[in-house]
Amino acid sequence: MSSPLPAGAPPSPARPTSRTPTGSAAPEKSESLVTVIVAFAANVLIAVAKTVAATVTGSSSLLAEAAHSWADAGNEIFLLIADRRSRRPADEDHPLGFGREAYVWSMFAALGLFAAGSAVSLTHGITELMDPSPAENFVVGYVVLAVAFVLEGVSFLQSTRQARREAGTLERDLLEHVLATSDPTLRAVFFEDAAALIGLLVAAAGLAAHQITGSAVPDAIASIVIGLLLGVVALVLINRNRRFLVGEVVDPRVRAASVQAILALPEIARVTYLRLEIVGPRQINLVADVDLTGDDRESHLAVRLRDLEARLVRTPAVVGAVLSLSAPDEPSLTR
Repeated sequence: MSSPLPAGAPPSPARPTSRTPTGSAAPEKSESLVTVIVAFAANVLIAVAKTVAATVTGSSSLLAEAAHSWADAGNEIFLLIADRRSRRPADEDHPLGFGREAYVWSMFAALGLFAAGSAVSLTHGITELMDPSPAENFVVGYVVLAVAFVLEGVSFLQSTRQARREAGTLERDLLEHVLATSDPTLRAVFFEDAAALIGLLVAAAGLAAHQITGSAVPDAIASIVIGLLLGVVALVLINRNRRFLVGEVVDPRVRAASVQAILALPEIARVTYLRLEIVGPRQINLVADVDLTGDDRESHLAVRLRDLEARLVRTPAVVGAVLSLSAPDEPSLTR
């Protein structure tokens, strides 16, 4: 709600409690879908190439990277499910829609990254340290890592492009926005791709050290480092999804803009209470106490409140709105 809300809507006969997000939210959601699809296609290609290269070379770090890419590819399936299920329209049993499903399925993706990516890489690296085996055909490994870096870079640029544009709109830094955004698919793809690019550099360093020294120890250490990196990323994603599932309030800047947008409505004299709860990717539920202009009878006030609620839920990000009258002694909000 960064701009004044639409005015001039006819009175609503019943209190609106929810609606299906439309309008300006739709392009952002479709771009998130494109971001996930690009990441999925890149990870499948990369996973196949890394698996072949790990088999040919016998490199521990390449095997860790193969596990990483297969985990990412599987996670993108969860993210696609998250995007699809969170877009389902509201119904009588779910008046605020299904937006929070995005965090449930994104949580599964983060757990998959932890189990299939981090655990496999750590286990194999430790096993290789205890029982090292030589690697060969290093050129194959370098070529695959280089190709993987390019493909991961394409996916990372797509997620970065989307995140940077959204961050600019909300006047946030890029990393701040990726951590704070209510879109779990964007956050997951961004962090997974960033971890993948770092992991590829670590794998290349481990492979090179293995070739130079003739020892498998650097390669095994690289596998362990990749596993730790994936573990950290997975824990960050799990924690962010947990916070949105249990209830996350909006950014203070969004709240301040929302207060001003509500005050811009000619029927509202002041706002004394406002709660904006995130209920899905770019979806909020609004509860507010307001003081209306004029001095109407109680029956007229009820109709005016329902009219305002109906107009508020036409704002793309608002899936539910409930307005109540302010008490005379309540202080006004300015932000």
